[in-house]
Amino acid sequence: MGYTNSPMVVYTKLSPNHSGQRTHSIDRITPHCVVGQCTAEGLGDWFAKSSTQASSNYGIDRDGRVGMYVEEKNRSWCSSSNANDQRAVTIECASDTSEPYAFRNVVYKKLIELCIDICKRNGKNKLIWFGDKDKTLNYSPKNGEMILTVHRWFVNKSCPGNWMYVRMGDLAEKVTKALQGSGSGSGGGSVEKGTQASVLKNLSEADAIKKVGALFTADQKKSGILASVSLAQFILESGYGKSELAQNANNIFGMKCSLSGNTWSGSAWDGKSKYTKKTQEQNTDGSYETITADFRKYPDIEDSIADHSAYLLGAKNGSELRYAGLKGCKDYKKAVQIIKDGGYATSLTYVEKLCSIIEKWKLTQYDVKDSGGEAVRWYRVRMTWADSKTQKGAYKVLANAKKCADQNPGYKVFDADGKVVYEPKAAEPAVKVPFLVKVSISDLNIRSGPGTNFNRVRFIEPGVFTIVQTSTGAGASLWGKLKSGIGWLSLDYVQRV
Repeated sequence: MGYTNSPMVVYTKLSPNHSGQRTHSIDRITPHCVVGQCTAEGLGDWFAKSSTQASSNYGIDRDGRVGMYVEEKNRSWCSSSNANDQRAVTIECASDTSEPYAFRNVVYKKLIELCIDICKRNGKNKLIWFGDKDKTLNYSPKNGEMILTVHRWFVNKSCPGNWMYVRMGDLAEKVTKALQGSGSGSGGGSVEKGTQASVLKNLSEADAIKKVGALFTADQKKSGILASVSLAQFILESGYGKSELAQNANNIFGMKCSLSGNTWSGSAWDGKSKYTKKTQEQNTDGSYETITADFRKYPDIEDSIADHSAYLLGAKNGSELRYAGLKGCKDYKKAVQIIKDGGYATSLTYVEKLCSIIEKWKLTQYDVKDSGGEAVRWYRVRMTWADSKTQKGAYKVLANAKKCADQNPGYKVFDADGKVVYEPKAAEPAVKVPFLVKVSISDLNIRSGPGTNFNRVRFIEPGVFTIVQTSTGAGASLWGKLKSGIGWLSLDYVQRV
């Protein structure tokens, strides 16, 4: 087919890191996170280095500018999977440098627009997200269908990060609506309404709380605040079932509604990030006074959770922590009292209400065992302790770490002090060696080791070669070592002679 490139590109710097023209038509899009708030030029400079051994078709920088680094007609080196990159348009997106690797709003909007453009130029009118690796990779898109895939399915890493991963369904929905004429698709203000909206509003109250509870749990693992307490605040302060939050899954922790759940229709929006509303607060003697309260607007549930947790842990009265003792507290009743005593709420029945909600919905199920920042013993899977870049993962459970090491030849399990606690026995050769293989394609990589996690040496010329050793490894069902000693080949793309 005749390939074209996006007219949205404002900067071009073509990378040498690609495999030439695709061997499969485009029917996938794979968004990635850069792990850095990069510029289009900076990303281009990185991909321009042959030593980088990576590239993408497009990149979206921190200001929403689109760069092109590999033309759509060519296969980029982006997803740790030859099969995926042969058929996918890959897009690196500027992101924060730590989990959940959040994108700026302007980046997410531009990603939606770029996906619409890619689909239109490639004759697609529907973008699909199954959210299931096996279902996706075994699915043959119909005419007019484009499907979303993610990097984490092909290698042990977070990419595109949890921030983007939970938005994949939202991305597919917005792009498809735009392609089929039922929405602009550019995001506009709709992106700010929270990506969980279409999911939560169609669920029962119990199921919606369960979904939001999972989000709280993920954040509380890092924050050290009991998820049950934060989730109870979410339910109480949103007036769940009555407020705008119940319909839009947005404006969390009181912003637009009172503690009773009555919507604040008269709240004033400053046009940027904050609402202001005059409301009444209850004093300790039972009387009321009118105060002016400011409430922040959050783009989505995840951001509000992270912000709220940070606030409770960091708020101060002078030089003293306002909620001292909250971090590490394992008793939800005590934690609620700490929050109340710190002046978070003036209602005389705040503690009782919060504890009642926790007990009614059994919210302690969302608490994590290491809540409170206690030391957790991690087991790390690496080739050597000194080379952290070889790390496959970190595990709390030793058995899981051993399993990872077993699946990756040459890797060991280290404790927190760098001591080897497990080293797999050398596996017997999977097949009898030596044997001959025929290489018929021109873009098959030679790797320095048995896996796509090893550096690329160069392409191998078509011909017949001798394999002297086999091994399992990332990116292929079996790898073969060349007799010359130059490196390893994926045996999935050769024919045994």
